[in-house]
Amino acid sequence: MHHLVIDIGNTRTKIARFECSVLKEKWTVEALSIPVINHILTNHSMERIIYSTVAGIDEAVKAHLMTHSSFCLELTHTLQFPFKNEYETPQTLGKDRLAGVSGALTMYPNKNCLVIDAGTCITYDFLKEGSIFLGGNIAPGLKMRFQAMHHFTKALPLVNPDAFEAITGIGKSTQSALLQGGARGAVLEMEGMIQWAHHNFYDLNVILTGGDAVFFANHLKSKIFVQPNLVLIGLNKILEYNVRLLE
Repeated sequence: MHHLVIDIGNTRTKIARFECSVLKEKWTVEALSIPVINHILTNHSMERIIYSTVAGIDEAVKAHLMTHSSFCLELTHTLQFPFKNEYETPQTLGKDRLAGVSGALTMYPNKNCLVIDAGTCITYDFLKEGSIFLGGNIAPGLKMRFQAMHHFTKALPLVNPDAFEAITGIGKSTQSALLQGGARGAVLEMEGMIQWAHHNFYDLNVILTGGDAVFFANHLKSKIFVQPNLVLIGLNKILEYNVRLLE
């Protein structure tokens, strides 16, 4: 089976080609367009396509995708998922969270999983024994923490987290105090959530993804698995599951 998986974010789009459930190629572009689709599909025919978008999709681009596949799905909460969803407001649930949980199920079937997506916000999602999505928590991401301290005070400057080098514990200037406090607070929060999860879920796998995953992976003491392609893997899993239901 040849699948095209598309994750359209606010600032960039990730695209992946899967063959028999294996990720073969990946592209990152600023925006999904007809030329981009034509370039990717020049040497490949796709039997099935799934796309997820938080920023919307141009109708002409959507129509063009459909011309390349007889089976084209948009990820919404109304699709069927390979797990039971116990979230009380599924219509408000972030699509990346659904895809991330599906990715965890793909990597660790029949296992308890905590999926941490460290992006603009940090999301913590719990998958029980590979079959039940229990829900999760949402917290401010790294950059959001620094922006909030600057925005809601008159004296504190806006610091650049990219300038952060290492957590030493004590800031020696206002800038380093902000960097140390914001970064250490986020790391300690994540460590605390992981420890709480291990205490409440037997034989737990912790999967970390998102734009700030590498930063947290370098500072966490807990055992984690970093998977930058988790959402793409999850989207492919959702596509496969819905295809099987129609067979």
